[in-house]
Amino acid sequence: MKTIKNWQFIKNHNHRIDIACEHGFQLHIFVLENDILRVAFTQNNEFKLPHTWAIAPNQSDVDWQGRDKWSLEGFSCPDYNIKQTEKTLEISTALLKVTLHQPLYLEWEYKQDGEWKPLFTDRKTGAYLMGISNTEVSHYLQRDIEEHYYGLGEKTGNLNRHGRRFEMRNLDAMGYNAEYTDPLYKHIPFYITHNPDVSYGLYYDNLAPCWFILGSEIDNYHAYYRSYKAEDGNLDYYVILGPKILDVTKKYCQLTGGTIFGPKWSLGYSGSTMHYTDAPDAQEQLKKFVDLCNKHSIPCDSFQLSSGYTSINGKRYVFNWNHNKVPHPEKMTQYFHEAGMKLAANIKPCLLQDHPRYQEVENLGLFIKDSESEHPERSMFWDDEGSHLDFTNMNTVNWWKNNVKKQLLDYGIDSTWNDNNEFEIWDNYARCHYFGKGMPVKLLRPLQPLLMMKSSYEAQLEHAPNKRPYLISRSGSPGMNRYVQTWSGDNRTSWNTLRYNIKMGLGMSLSGLYNVGHDVGGFSGNKPDPELFVRWVQNGVMHPRFTIHSWNDDKTVNEPWMYPEITNIIRDAIQLRYSLMPYLYNTLWKAYHDYEPMLRPTFLDHEHDINTFEENDDYLFGKDLLVASVVEPNQRIRNVYLPQNFVGWYDFYTHKWFNGGEKITADAPLERIPLFLRAGSVIPMTRKGHKNTSSDDYRELLIMPFINQGERNITIFDDDGESFDYLKGKYLKLDIHLKCTSQTIELILEKSGDYFPQYTEINFSFPKNEKREFIINGKLAYRNYKMSLLN
Repeated sequence: MKTIKNWQFIKNHNHRIDIACEHGFQLHIFVLENDILRVAFTQNNEFKLPHTWAIAPNQSDVDWQGRDKWSLEGFSCPDYNIKQTEKTLEISTALLKVTLHQPLYLEWEYKQDGEWKPLFTDRKTGAYLMGISNTEVSHYLQRDIEEHYYGLGEKTGNLNRHGRRFEMRNLDAMGYNAEYTDPLYKHIPFYITHNPDVSYGLYYDNLAPCWFILGSEIDNYHAYYRSYKAEDGNLDYYVILGPKILDVTKKYCQLTGGTIFGPKWSLGYSGSTMHYTDAPDAQEQLKKFVDLCNKHSIPCDSFQLSSGYTSINGKRYVFNWNHNKVPHPEKMTQYFHEAGMKLAANIKPCLLQDHPRYQEVENLGLFIKDSESEHPERSMFWDDEGSHLDFTNMNTVNWWKNNVKKQLLDYGIDSTWNDNNEFEIWDNYARCHYFGKGMPVKLLRPLQPLLMMKSSYEAQLEHAPNKRPYLISRSGSPGMNRYVQTWSGDNRTSWNTLRYNIKMGLGMSLSGLYNVGHDVGGFSGNKPDPELFVRWVQNGVMHPRFTIHSWNDDKTVNEPWMYPEITNIIRDAIQLRYSLMPYLYNTLWKAYHDYEPMLRPTFLDHEHDINTFEENDDYLFGKDLLVASVVEPNQRIRNVYLPQNFVGWYDFYTHKWFNGGEKITADAPLERIPLFLRAGSVIPMTRKGHKNTSSDDYRELLIMPFINQGERNITIFDDDGESFDYLKGKYLKLDIHLKCTSQTIELILEKSGDYFPQYTEINFSFPKNEKREFIINGKLAYRNYKMSLLN
């Protein structure tokens, strides 16, 4: 490793400043937006991996062969200034300024109120280290002990990453410890730095394994520092100015293509367990699940078909139906569909060496190849060795899409569950096709699951062009947000997992992965006891993805009715989720349309309140619903800090109003967890009792008014929940202006769009003790007023 010290300005052209450095390296600074700049090093003006699949500004997608790393397409490329002195080069936009110093380190500033202020600075005693005799690259920055670091996707431990060391290397970490285990499944090399004055993000666009050292290391010869180090690839990073944490998250999500707008049923309860499809009578076990949901009045929208349906002698073989277990797949899917449930089938990107179609696939040349021969690479996979499909080969993509359609979708399967896709290939120089150009897997391992998702996505879209695809993926990299819903992998049953999975989900959400959840009840380990199961379900229903899924060590099955003495509590929790489904769906719409996170740490909307930065177990679902999960046994009351929002909060159940900025003691009987609604909110709801999202025929707007006076604009969206017709104007959008005075609650409500839902009127409800007059669109209305949607 050599420290890059000396540099020389070459030229400024087309929003790129080129600078010559030592040892044949070049530094390039790209001016992309007033608040986004990019810094990249090349050697001989070439990127080792010449394309990116992460960068897709403004909800665009990326071609199969990637986006040229030199491209500026999709960026506004604003005006900027350059100023050079003997030892510095200064580049500034309207909001960001970077100064190159000699010897090389970068100093960053941002403009606030017309004045340039410090943002961050590279380590002055060596910022950029490049491998001369090896392939490593490193970036060192100064560190302030008061800084908070958030993000890095799916990581264990506290939400604030300061003081930790993390590795990005996709692993199948079954049964991980949610407080300590690292690495895990995903590769998200992005984090946010926050200090009391400003926040900014750093995204390193490199798919090679890497490490982030965020305060766990000190060195006598250097001031406090933090660092990024990668095994290979180029040092290529984006600086994203907030100034708020929420701004950084939204801009990063937009930079990587936004959030897929999945169907409404993807937010419903999705049943799953390894047990059913592993059973010799899998089809009967699966039908029994449908019957038991009906028997126990458990709402359910889908079921995730674990890989046992593909088994031969206990091992898994993708695109193979075990007809002994599932003699009639079409009849099975029909049974689910008649009950209003969809099916998502588990698929894996590795063929075991005795797979019935292994030779066919090898002859077609669709596998990643061994580093030293023309044979397929061999890796451990599901109790045997197998070979991984190469999704950088378009022939593989077409083979995969054809099989998804013929082996799954044609049978009535509705969705793909892309699983075990970490591509754990330990031969770092195993050769990928890379669209005919060749590339070692170590440079693009996380790309393989991303292209696997894209393949499955396109297969579903080609099969049903006007149905919005729903996909699930465990592993992935930046850009996966464009295709899938995800979850935190194979967690282990414990109270500690429940607590730290909350933080893990919030970390993913801050990293642009908004549509997330966890295996409720724990995937591995012994079954949860009744109390833990209740608390996990109550937490799980307050996540975008809600799935009870297990492969318990003690051969038990996590099911809503697993403990008869608490089945009524489980049912109530799931029915509560369904009553809030219009609100949840609106948060999904805002994630897609406005880049708004669905799960939100309490500080995300309340940065002014320093107390919200203390590590806690609370979070917001959307901007208006505060969830205070119970994550300790035997807890029947719970201290809850209500963020200072200047308008207060209502208890969801009693409608009692509380001041913001207070710590209260909330009741937390086993039957429920504390929930609070922000004053000044309008919550779209439906009534309890629906079997699934498609049977929703009622709409209510719960108005939680300002306690004295205040105004707010709110938008509520609805459509058929399944098609792309909303792009053709077939949606229902309610634009609401809420105004409260000491005497009145006034609503101005305008509707737009050509969609007519099953419900034909809107009902309005208020806190139980609310006495003010209700005025809607300028007219006095009764408390039981109903507004027709047919006019």
